Amino acid sequence: MNNVLSRANTIFAFTLSVMAALTFGCFLTTAFDSNIAPVYMETEKHLVKNTYTPHGEKADRGHITFDLTSDLDPLFTWNTKQLFLYLMVEYETEHNKLNQVVLWDKIIKRGSKANLDLKKMSLKYPFYDDGNGLKGHDNITMTLNWNVVPGAGMLPRVGGQGKHVFGFPDEYSRKRV
Repeated sequence: MNNVLSRANTIFAFTLSVMAALTFGCFLTTAFDSNIAPVYMETEKHLVKNTYTPHGEKADRGHITFDLTSDLDPLFTWNTKQLFLYLMVEYETEHNKLNQVVLWDKIIKRGSKANLDLKKMSLKYPFYDDGNGLKGHDNITMTLNWNVVPGAGMLPRVGGQGKHVFGFPDEYSRKRV
């Protein structure tokens, strides 16, 4: 005969199997959502300075202010815990084929305001190039990306619909930022 521990183990294993099947079902209900939303971006005050990085290396540092507008409410489904947003720039230099720098980020939790209407925002993180690649560069692409953090399932990385291309002046700025 089966003792009490054997029966408890059987019930526990069956319960875990049912919970795993339910979790997989929850994942399937939102697995094929596109998670895409339109984004509008604009930049102002393009300055580039030649300065030292915190590590003591001489490098270009870009300064911009930006406007950002997007309605991210449709991204919140019943399986969404939060959104991790990050504003990123990409550009190419002689030394590096692809440069990617995160300039700003934000976490939006379920139940919070997910309508972005940001005006004249400063950068949250410094925009350093590892050389002199920012001065006179006129093809820097800014995009807003996000991770949808689900209750159950995969963690997709999604890019918003919309980008902004800007450039820096040909001369270093002497203004304080």
